[in-house]
Amino acid sequence: MKILLQTNDAVLISFVESLLTEANIDHAVLDGHMSVMEGSIGILPRRVMVEDEDWRRAVDLMTEAGIDISAHPYER
Repeated sequence: MKILLQTNDAVLISFVESLLTEANIDHAVLDGHMSVMEGSIGILPRRVMVEDEDWRRAVDLMTEAGIDISAHPYER
């Protein structure tokens, strides 16, 4: 799996999940329950992961939706 998006914006994650689900792209959100460790203040980013073979299609989908994933600090 590859990271598609890394953010602590719960609304953005929800939107991205909706787009991926509608496009039949399997995905997973990692670190979603880390709020227990951080005291629910939302500082730890969640990672939206997609299968390697779906990554390019998912990136194209995010681009079409106007979501700039290039600003996230991880190596592609």
